[in-house]
Amino acid sequence: MRVISGTAKGRKLKSVPGDGTRPITDRVKENLFNILAQDVVDSAWWDLFGGTGAVGIEALSRGASFVRFSERSRAAVNVIRENLARCKLVEQAEIRRGDAFALLDAPPDRAFDYVYIAPPQYKEMWARALLALDANPGWLSEDSWVIVQIHPREYQELSLQVLDKFDERKYGSTLLVFYEKK
Repeated sequence: MRVISGTAKGRKLKSVPGDGTRPITDRVKENLFNILAQDVVDSAWWDLFGGTGAVGIEALSRGASFVRFSERSRAAVNVIRENLARCKLVEQAEIRRGDAFALLDAPPDRAFDYVYIAPPQYKEMWARALLALDANPGWLSEDSWVIVQIHPREYQELSLQVLDKFDERKYGSTLLVFYEKK
């Protein structure tokens, strides 16, 4: 696992020990950032289920102005911290250790241009997170996107009031689903 492009290009990222996280593959990450292109520059991100921090770190490396990483696991938080230091991106990042759903339910303290949701598989946590964002849209800037990374078998249509699905891309056993504010 490595940073693909930008200021930290080529830096190797440490993995979280055990099987509690499922890091994004370089292929999926590269395709995701090709879709986003220059819109990443000066954007604010929330890497909701941070894992190794690979998506948020890639965004920072490509010019995002800020990324908040949230993660419940102490081991994952330590890996995110170490990966940010390896890439010299600590100053544009914030790490919050805690339950993603409690954080989503809290009063918003800032709006994000991108919220990336890649929770543990087959637990419907992606749907719960998406519904929580839909119910608390103060977390989202006017033109924000919410991007969900799941296994294709997990996908289901949800009844959303604020968010609207506008695209999906399948890469092997990974499905990226894109939502925007209506």
